[in-house]
Amino acid sequence: MKNFKYILMVLIGGVMYGTMSSFVKLFYSWGYNAAELSFSQALLAAAFLGIFLLLSRKRKFSKQQVIPLLITGGTIGLTNYLYYQSVSYISASLAIVILMQFTWFSLLLEWALFRKKPGRPELLTVVFILIGTVMAGNLFYAEKLSFSWKGLTFVLCSSLTYAIYIVANSRVGKNVNWLPKSTMIMTGSALAIFIVNANTILAGSHFSYEFLLIAVFLAVIGTSIPTALFAAGIPKIGAGVSSILMTVELPVAIICATIVLNEHTSVVQIAGILIMLIAISAMNYYKSLIIKKEG
Repeated sequence: MKNFKYILMVLIGGVMYGTMSSFVKLFYSWGYNAAELSFSQALLAAAFLGIFLLLSRKRKFSKQQVIPLLITGGTIGLTNYLYYQSVSYISASLAIVILMQFTWFSLLLEWALFRKKPGRPELLTVVFILIGTVMAGNLFYAEKLSFSWKGLTFVLCSSLTYAIYIVANSRVGKNVNWLPKSTMIMTGSALAIFIVNANTILAGSHFSYEFLLIAVFLAVIGTSIPTALFAAGIPKIGAGVSSILMTVELPVAIICATIVLNEHTSVVQIAGILIMLIAISAMNYYKSLIIKKEG
């Protein structure tokens, strides 16, 4: 299967990205905030990727691509910040459920901007993903979830910027090697977060050895590797399929919350996770058949 490795890249990136909400929630209990966590994460990731770029021979890309890549990075930077901010107001389960609406946003954006109408299999997969999302997010027991309009607004905006990032990533810098592309994206991410939160970041008092270790962990696991995988994989398989694959973040987030935060996972949530995984697998199988016929 020609695109299998790119599908795998996006899936692995989604899995790694899905672990972040639980760890961020844990770090909140240690006194840290969304601005300093998201900014240090993006800044260190840009630094790590920049070092690898300087040591490699993959440095060439046109100046015309710099601004579009920085803007693309700005969207994922705002996604991280807004999502991290939302979990300080609402439960991690509710936040990840709302974030998953990027599946709708990304498909609609491609349809509206590029006239790329989603096919029936994609729409059917999204329906099953949303059904699984409601179950995995435990929305049948919504009265038990902490609710805040402020938190809901943050995570809805995060979902929209995430969809913009996926669509932009699939279109911008398609001929740029993943390393310079990822470096520019993470530079744009750090810049966007700093512009929005400059006062909070400059006034921060948590810069310590412990904070450095946390920032390195977030930068490597939650940013550098996923960004590189997305930069390499998304342009090859498209925004529509990528947005479906990246819903793997939800089951991963639920499982990680159970392990890291000791949150209870019900039978209904497990069933929802299974529905999502089956839907994603079915979509991949369908795409493999199409690719085989075209090949």
